[in-house]
Amino acid sequence: MKKVFVTVGTTSFDELIETITSAEAAQALKARGYDCLVVQVGRGALLPDADSCPHIRLEAFRYKNSLAEDIKQADLIISHAGAGSCLEALGAGKPLLVVVNDKLMNNHQLELAKQLHIDSHLLYCTCSTLTETLRTMDLSVLRPFLSGQPQNFANFLDKALGIK
Repeated sequence: MKKVFVTVGTTSFDELIETITSAEAAQALKARGYDCLVVQVGRGALLPDADSCPHIRLEAFRYKNSLAEDIKQADLIISHAGAGSCLEALGAGKPLLVVVNDKLMNNHQLELAKQLHIDSHLLYCTCSTLTETLRTMDLSVLRPFLSGQPQNFANFLDKALGIK
């Protein structure tokens, strides 16, 4: 079973949840061989029912003490662009597709996603381009992010956010 794990962290990102559980996105995932979608919805208003997503098995929850097991079992992670969520997924060595919330003001998430994409660690899109990205993405271009070097990540964040 090929599994996709979607996380919004502790935030609310209903547009991502709505988009990823749409018939079009589910069909794009199914066409790529994925048959299970696990969705962590955080504090959003949406908590999709197991039978609400056509073409693919759906599990949804708000929070768990740890997402480590979901990340470990995933063949693909789709995440909001929060630094913590990105770092956890990249540290696990999983292919990562980041969906930037373009509705946020002063969106530092876009800079983070762009820099990690430039360095070939992840792919990124917005909700409006998510389904097309799922159809056309090439995960083979992604390079591992070397974890265990917190100063390198701190320097990276400074660079991505324009601090240094």
